[in-house]
Amino acid sequence: QVQLVESGGGLVQAGGSLRLSCAASGRSLSSNFMGWFRQAPGKEREFVAGIRWSGESTYYADSVKGRFIISRDNARNTVDVQLNSLKPEDTAVYYCAARVDPFYSNNRGSYNYWGQGTQVTVSS
Repeated sequence: QVQLVESGGGLVQAGGSLRLSCAASGRSLSSNFMGWFRQAPGKEREFVAGIRWSGESTYYADSVKGRFIISRDNARNTVDVQLNSLKPEDTAVYYCAARVDPFYSNNRGSYNYWGQGTQVTVSS
């Protein structure tokens, strides 16, 4: 079984930055595709960013492209996402997720493991 634990959320002013971290335990996820999703109140959970096992291929939602940066450290079994130039509309609970499949997907239904989420609140 895999456990994912997110950290790093908080309250930040618009234009600020946060770094979210996801620590995996249970087994190595070095061959898995990893993703970050978010869910705002009253909205569906949406894909934010994803990264392949090598770290060379990254994927972003259009709404965060150029502002967020995803990275992974397979030796430490962690996946981080740097949130820059934050906007009030980025306010949401952010979730780390892992796929057994090593390939890209932005479909939340295709992810096998989820963390409990971390709150990000951006004030205007």
